[in-house]
Amino acid sequence: MTAPIVALLGTGTMGAGMARNIAAAGLELRVWNRTRERAEPLADVATVADTPADAVRGADVVVTMLFDEQAVTDTMRQAADALDAGGEDRVVWLQSATVGVAGADRLADLARELGVVYVDAPVLGTKKPAEDGALVVLASGPGEARDRLDPVLDAIGSRTIWVGDAGGGSRLKMAANAWVFTVVEGVAESLALTRELGLDPRLFLETIEGGAMDSPYVQLKGGAMLDDRLDPAFGLGGALKDAGLIVAAAESAGLDLALMPGIRDHFARAVDQGLGELDMAATYKAH
Repeated sequence: MTAPIVALLGTGTMGAGMARNIAAAGLELRVWNRTRERAEPLADVATVADTPADAVRGADVVVTMLFDEQAVTDTMRQAADALDAGGEDRVVWLQSATVGVAGADRLADLARELGVVYVDAPVLGTKKPAEDGALVVLASGPGEARDRLDPVLDAIGSRTIWVGDAGGGSRLKMAANAWVFTVVEGVAESLALTRELGLDPRLFLETIEGGAMDSPYVQLKGGAMLDDRLDPAFGLGGALKDAGLIVAAAESAGLDLALMPGIRDHFARAVDQGLGELDMAATYKAH
């Protein structure tokens, strides 16, 4: 099939890198962001639209990478009149924001209302993988959409895992983010405990280095905490939002999680202390 025309809505920390990789793959691209100034740097590779409707008009694939479910819903409703929802070649909506289980299901209802093909496809990765085209895409949705999406998925990710019907991707994302937050908070607490017991906290990272308890991510986030390198790759405010979605998903499934409620509460304390715009590694600074 011919290369799809792509509209990407949301050019923040993740969306900007995704946009550049879509354009680098030779796909025609339109971009929109609520704050236009954040989309303007992409003018060398994409058409910067003034409204969501301008961005999606004539597009084959619409990608949403926005902060939360409400932002996605509001944006897609603004775009509704410009979506090509008729015939066999309906627009494919690649929904990549993290919106949780109930949010993904509500957006599936919205897709039916708008007459577009819905693919629930949150991603694993932060700013650098987004810039490198190395995200892992957790895609779920109808098989009819795959051929149209392949060029886009190949551009933004190192691999795509298909997880059945729409909504499966968001369910798997909850489990994956639960693990990420457990590691980050666990490292933060072990460093803080080492420090408060009167030792150099770097001794903790040195002790586990190279062993079964170590991982590149542990050293990366632990080093960032100790060196105060907190430019947001995954912002703490976003991590708090996602931790709440994980707790809600578990509750809806009748599962009583032991760790995640406490992690959510500690993230909230850090945000209340003014750390929300920093990387989630800033949880180490909360007191």
